[in-house]
Amino acid sequence: MSDHKHEHGGECCGKHGHNHEHGHEHGGCGCGHDHEHEEFVLTLTNEQGEDVEMVLVETFDVADKLYALLLERENPEADGIILRMEEEDEEMVLYNIEDEAEWKAVEEAYNELLAKQG
Repeated sequence: MSDHKHEHGGECCGKHGHNHEHGHEHGGCGCGHDHEHEEFVLTLTNEQGEDVEMVLVETFDVADKLYALLLERENPEADGIILRMEEEDEEMVLYNIEDEAEWKAVEEAYNELLAKQG
């Protein structure tokens, strides 16, 4: 995995409790086997009001909370964003990380995850 910068707040619309569209596509290779990895594609709205397709690349836990790393589908080299995932009414909802202490803990955990994969 390449080393991306991750900014809290990122390109998400910035609304707490905003339920992002959760479309997912099956990126099959046509070989007929059931592969472990499915590509989860979410549509987020950036600061300019444009819809951007984001791919859920990885999830990880920090202090009993679940976080998701998202990269732009059409531009995987662009900066990724990390959002907190919470289940509400049996749906996954994404939240911006606005608490500085929470962000530092998440950033540290993500850097450790990268180090283990490297």
